[in-house]
Amino acid sequence: MALKKTAAQMVSEARARIEEIDSIEAIAMLDDENVQFVDLRDPRERERTGFIPGAFHCPRGMLEFWVDPDSPYFKEVFAQDKKFVFHCASGWRSAISVATLQDMGFDAAHLKDGFGGWEKAGGPKEGGPEAGGKAEKA
Repeated sequence: MALKKTAAQMVSEARARIEEIDSIEAIAMLDDENVQFVDLRDPRERERTGFIPGAFHCPRGMLEFWVDPDSPYFKEVFAQDKKFVFHCASGWRSAISVATLQDMGFDAAHLKDGFGGWEKAGGPKEGGPEAGGKAEKA
């Protein structure tokens, strides 16, 4: 069975219309109090590889509900007047997520190469194997 649209097409279309931030630029934004990083990865990914210091953890499956102020699941972090930078492991889930948020009227950007790119660029992290595999709730 052929799909009408592949996941790769969805990512490509999303990337064509959203703001992408490379890892070097994102690392420079880490200490900016007007920027909130949001980690969309599964809790097991965070435990396995660590996470960006100060990143708010929002599992991908809850994103639209946590961002929507009319949802019973709304999280106040998304009411802040900040620049939101979403990320996943490689930038695919976050690209589609930010395009969806854009469709909802929520302004956001995403980390183009994901947490993997962040690590390769030498970005600081917390948790992961060197912390005994335990990720703190952020």
